[in-house]
Amino acid sequence: MVYFCYIDESGTPEIPGNTSHYVLAGLSIPISYWKKCEKGISTLKQKYNLQESEIHTGWILRKYLEQSRVVGFETMNHAQRRHEVEKIRKVELLKLQKSPNKSHYKQTRKNYRQTEAYIHLTHDERVAFIQDLADLIGSWKFARLFAECINKIHFDPVRAKQTIDEQALEQLVSRFEQYMKIISRSKNDSELFGTLVHDNNETVSKKHTALMKKFHHQGTLWTSIDHIIETPFFVNSELTSLVQIADLCCYSLRRYFENNESDLLNRIQSRFDRKNGKIVGVRHFTDATCQCMFCVS
Repeated sequence: MVYFCYIDESGTPEIPGNTSHYVLAGLSIPISYWKKCEKGISTLKQKYNLQESEIHTGWILRKYLEQSRVVGFETMNHAQRRHEVEKIRKVELLKLQKSPNKSHYKQTRKNYRQTEAYIHLTHDERVAFIQDLADLIGSWKFARLFAECINKIHFDPVRAKQTIDEQALEQLVSRFEQYMKIISRSKNDSELFGTLVHDNNETVSKKHTALMKKFHHQGTLWTSIDHIIETPFFVNSELTSLVQIADLCCYSLRRYFENNESDLLNRIQSRFDRKNGKIVGVRHFTDATCQCMFCVS
């Protein structure tokens, strides 16, 4: 039996960066359930006319100002909505091209490019789509979610002797390996293995590949690596639905820590890896005064 652990990140590992938290999350499923997961995701995409679109939760949940400028937007069909929003966006880009502030033009063009797949949906419909996906994840009893969530305010790289993203990967790998050990014993299956599937990023891929080679050779701080094979497989998230689902999990966790938003987190929390009812798969690295659901438990 083989288990895939799909990995993605949310927030920046740099200190201070532009986020207070860095989250690295991994969603593990047995390979035999891969097609079931893909089918469920595909069905929801079809429901919202997003069949060929990447699920990028952060961009989907933004409010698009252009939609509010279209009179009767909610009463239009998808094609009409798309036409009206694209018309407004073209005018805006033409105006910004003439502006001396070229960085504003580039950022606006990027924002439009990242959200163009979703402009036929109202904000409420986009929220409903992500909620439906979160509910789907919550229904996957065969799946387990692992994450390291680091409050950068309380992270000291000198004391830790590693960077934020290095600590996050070591913690995530350790928890996935411990889970595999438990499953292997419970099934009496010594031929049970897992592999990491990561969103492709040239800088991250080199670093994480080197770290995994080190873990295979020396183990992590917490465990030897007996069940995770090879180094991570790096894939294009645009073409891999379950990495996109890991993105949703990352987003849900970071929004909980940074904005106290719990709706999406509550929908997926049943998938957190637990031992004797206690969450062991997700850790919030912060100070001792934190009263979040993870620190309290």
